[in-house]
Amino acid sequence: MTGSRVQQPPESGDDMKPHFAEVQAHYDLSDDFFGLFQDPSRTYSCAYYERDDMTLAEAQVAKIDLSLGKLNLEPGMTLLDIGCGWGSVLKRAIEKYDVNVVGLTLSRNQCKYAQELLDGMDTERSRRILLRGWEQFDEPVDRIISIEAIEAFPQERYAPFFKMCSSVLPSGGRFLLQAILGHPLKKWPELGIPIVMSDLKFMRFIAKEIFPGGSVPGEENIVALSAEAGFTLEQTQFLNEHYVRTLDTWAEALEAHHEEAVAATSEEVYQRYMKYLTGCSDFFNRRISELGQFTLVKA
Repeated sequence: MTGSRVQQPPESGDDMKPHFAEVQAHYDLSDDFFGLFQDPSRTYSCAYYERDDMTLAEAQVAKIDLSLGKLNLEPGMTLLDIGCGWGSVLKRAIEKYDVNVVGLTLSRNQCKYAQELLDGMDTERSRRILLRGWEQFDEPVDRIISIEAIEAFPQERYAPFFKMCSSVLPSGGRFLLQAILGHPLKKWPELGIPIVMSDLKFMRFIAKEIFPGGSVPGEENIVALSAEAGFTLEQTQFLNEHYVRTLDTWAEALEAHHEEAVAATSEEVYQRYMKYLTGCSDFFNRRISELGQFTLVKA
């Protein structure tokens, strides 16, 4: 079976339109721009520096292997990737586990790139990248992975998201969720985090300028809502220090390609992303933000 063409979303109500616009405003900025600081696989999430001497590219493969390894994949299974980005996770899953794959993205650029990437693979497995949200997906699958996509959802969609994931998995089906986590402001003092205006302003900047329409869950949200949807939490692993190094590496690469970044976008976009990358590194370093992997199993 060959990979299918990029599939358009089915007809849906106006409720999805803002989500497409908000995601495309970020991820459809310029593939050339993102390529200036990402590793060659275009993986846009926290890497896993299993060894200190790893390059970013090696650490991204290590993160993907760490994530896929928690799913107990077997040849012929179907893996769903919610927020599949440029397709690196699905490509690795086919290579290492010989599975069928389905990727969901709201980004036109990512959808086209990822489908072409997977179509170029020498495999008989099915490879589909769909330009649609999880709200528009209801096919049965064996496993689910979602890496740093939940932050793009408004908070009121967290519960429906976990219910949808549960509904398409069989009993015993596994779901690996990687998420950026935040803490309620009222908990900052007991965590030793002073509440200062500069941090609040940076949070507003991220919400307005980088990821409009999104929200950062707390660990307690994921634990409670996944349980309500019928999942058992098997393991939680935190990778905070790995995100500090990932963000620092991205920022150094973008700064080294300042002229190319401006040529691909503008000086304003370059400065905005430098502020975003360096500020997020500081947040992870001070534990204002955290990065968790949650291994969930459907009862």
